[in-house]
Amino acid sequence: MARRRRTLLAAGVVLLLAGAAVLAWIGWEYVGSNWVSARRHAAVVDDLHRGWSEGETSVHVDAGTADAIVRIPRFGSDYAVPVLEGTSDTALASGFGHVEGTAGPGEVGNYALAAHRVTHGEPLRDLPDLEVGDEVLVDTARTTYTYRLVTGGDALTVPFTAGWVLDPLPTNPEDGGVEPPQRPGQRLLTLTTCSELFHTDDRLVAFAELVSSSPRRGR
Repeated sequence: MARRRRTLLAAGVVLLLAGAAVLAWIGWEYVGSNWVSARRHAAVVDDLHRGWSEGETSVHVDAGTADAIVRIPRFGSDYAVPVLEGTSDTALASGFGHVEGTAGPGEVGNYALAAHRVTHGEPLRDLPDLEVGDEVLVDTARTTYTYRLVTGGDALTVPFTAGWVLDPLPTNPEDGGVEPPQRPGQRLLTLTTCSELFHTDDRLVAFAELVSSSPRRGR
């Protein structure tokens, strides 16, 4: 009997420790990683401003190469998230990831950006709140590009395998499906993130088109 009680006690302790470990992991993922990434975002933004003031067009940081800053006025005047090349886990933990092979800021084609919706700073947590007509500003070393949304932030959900959203002129394979205006020579920006706050294989997608460009203030 005493041995059984000791066994049950040991099993209970193991379960408690396992539960504490799971809670600690959840706390880190949904609180700790956001705190760390927010500081990282700010540090890379500072590095970019410093590099631009010294005549550089991009800066190299631990997570890779950064060359732009995204600002979305609807998300607040202090919203400023760096853009890094590629969509590796490291890049996405430090800001937006520029999808390789897509256009650059202001270029003809599709400037496609991906970011987390939860954890790692949550750059696109509130993507569903964006509406047609909202602006997305992309600062580069010399130029600020202003894009205007042509689809709402919650208007299009696709499987993560839907590569058409990254095409130079995205064309929805479904008749009448959500897509940007089909004008050759479009200068588009595409935002992609997880469609749900927790695990999902689907993606929310929003399209914007370039409406203006101007010298970046603070040069």
